[in-house]
Order: sequence, then structure tokens, then C-alpha cells
Amino acid sequence: MIHKAAQIETEVKSEVRGGVGKVTFQHFFKKEEITARTRLCARLVLPPGASIGLHKHEGEDELFIVTRGKGLVDDGHAREQVQAGDAILTGKGEAHAVSNNGLEPLEMIAIIMLYS
Repeated sequence: MIHKAAQIETEVKSEVRGGVGKVTFQHFFKKEEITARTRLCARLVLPPGASIGLHKHEGEDELFIVTRGKGLVDDGHAREQVQAGDAILTGKGEAHAVSNNGLEPLEMIAIIMLYS
């Protein structure tokens, strides 16, 4: 299955997981289109100052691949700066939050995979 760029569904969500501002979700595929146990397969775009609030991933792993910009990831224990080319994996009940503390949009590929 191929989705051309013009076919990708886009939605904008405000205050995602208690975060600040708006986050754009560009859904490459909807979960119903993927046979493997997947909840999300999308590009996330956070404008400067926007964030996704701290939240846990129970029964699933979330993989972020930063493709543009810079941001700050908080895993509930420490904060670390990330940039294009970095990858972040959160799961096994762990938590994370992401904020764009840069001057350009922060773009990440996000895939959420379910354990069962």
C-alpha cells in the first residue's frame, strides 16, 4: 500500500497530553490499515514553544525519530536535548514529554507499537 503525500490525513490537536500549544499529526497510515499491532504511524510537527505533556506508555512502545529541528525530551527522571537524526524509545510503563525549545518546527516520525 502506498499513500502519496497528498493523501496523508492531517489533524491539529491542542494541548496534547496536557502540553502547550498545537501539534500537527500527519498520519502516514491509520491503525486500521496496519496488520501489526500499531496505534500510531505519523509525522508530528511541534512549532516553537509547543509541547506534548508528560505521559506513560503502558503495554506499548513509542518510537520517535527526530527529522527536523531541536527539542527537549523529559523521561520523568532527566531532560535531554535532541535534534535531527536522534531516536527516542519509550515503553514498559515509562513516561516522556517533548517540547520544542528551538527556533524552527520540531518534526518527528512517531510509531506506537502495542505489546498484545
